[in-house]
Amino acid sequence: MRTHPLKSAIAVHWREHASLYVFVIVLFLMGVIFGAIVVNSLGFSQKQDLYYYLAQFFGQVSKDNVASAHDMFRQSYMHNVKYMVLMWVLGISVIGLPVILVLLFLKGIVVGFTVGFLVNQMGWKGFLLSFVSVMPQNLLVIPLMIVMGVMSISFSLRMVRNQFMKRPHEPVFPMVMRYAAAMAAAAFGLLVSSAVEAYLSPVLMKQVVKWVVNLIIIIM
Repeated sequence: MRTHPLKSAIAVHWREHASLYVFVIVLFLMGVIFGAIVVNSLGFSQKQDLYYYLAQFFGQVSKDNVASAHDMFRQSYMHNVKYMVLMWVLGISVIGLPVILVLLFLKGIVVGFTVGFLVNQMGWKGFLLSFVSVMPQNLLVIPLMIVMGVMSISFSLRMVRNQFMKRPHEPVFPMVMRYAAAMAAAAFGLLVSSAVEAYLSPVLMKQVVKWVVNLIIIIM
């Protein structure tokens, strides 16, 4: 039975980069943990200020006073694709390798802080809100960012080997084309994640916010 070319390519890619994937995933998880720890280090007044703005936002969501889905889609896509393109460019620059690692760590911090703050301030209701507001799009964004991070690190390391190691050089043009194809695939994947964030997450958030508010009224 013949193996599908795509599956074969993915298997080869994984074998070649398994250690990098483990490293990047651990780095990202460290960022998530650090972001959650930062929440606990905030002072009472800082938490109150953040919670006030959060409550205002959820109030706007429950009243449908939020940006249009089209604007949210555009803003989400541009933000994420700029982040990816920055990693891509840093991979080409060779010296940008440490910055790629910092960007991956920062992404973990943002996710960890957001979920950690919601849970810290609202308990299980915060967990439910983070589940519908943070998780849906990040189920796509985070894997894409990890893959792009690995590709950028790998490309940067190969360029370093080509420049400084005394051995036959790998042709640069095919490397760049594969790297550009990976960026194009990631950009396409971000279209899906931005659509989820713009069209699905607000609907889920609205339903959860209304359910939480009604539950509080019933309990009171």
